[in-house]
Amino acid sequence: MVRKGYTPEQIINKLREAEVLLSQGATIAVSSKKIGVSDHTYYRWRKEYGGLRVDQACRLKELEQENSRLKHLVADLSLDNVILKEAARGNS
Repeated sequence: MVRKGYTPEQIINKLREAEVLLSQGATIAVSSKKIGVSDHTYYRWRKEYGGLRVDQACRLKELEQENSRLKHLVADLSLDNVILKEAARGNS
């Protein structure tokens, strides 16, 4: 099964479409079907992007990527630190 990769802008636009449909009296099942996603995807998107503007969503993704990069750097430096401590202990 092929997964579609939606950008944050597309997700926010689809959520807005769903909100319009919901305000017109449609159920969540009907509105999520009209925007082309499952109910589960709609709820997941709403949890992550609900209430965000497009620029905020882009900034959120950038910050998540930066946070991931920094976590990897900290893990690498911590490992290097442990290795150096063990080497220093062995030389004593």
